[in-house]
Amino acid sequence: MRVSLGKFACSGIEAHLGEDIPAGVRTALSHYARKLKAGRGPLAPPTFLGDLTPPGATTFDLAVDPETEAVLDREAKRQGTTLSQLAAHTVMVYLAELDFLGISPRSGVGAASRP
Repeated sequence: MRVSLGKFACSGIEAHLGEDIPAGVRTALSHYARKLKAGRGPLAPPTFLGDLTPPGATTFDLAVDPETEAVLDREAKRQGTTLSQLAAHTVMVYLAELDFLGISPRSGVGAASRP
């Protein structure tokens, strides 16, 4: 699948998950797909963005397992968006969830457990 991420999404992945951006995207996509398979409806992509690719976006081809790609493809069609846009949205949702849970960048430790 082809993924385009803006600078903000890329810097969020690097801060929270490390420098391997494709691996971070795979983690976010797997998390989102698991939520879909469990019947938990995640946030829908915002409609105001349209088909825009962010200026200065990093674009790459990402291999994911066929089951995850099929789940995400169905969701993209259901949401009336592209797979690439859903992937970018998924990254932002995952990063927001990490922040909400108090997960410190690259430490994996909740904010409440820090000294």
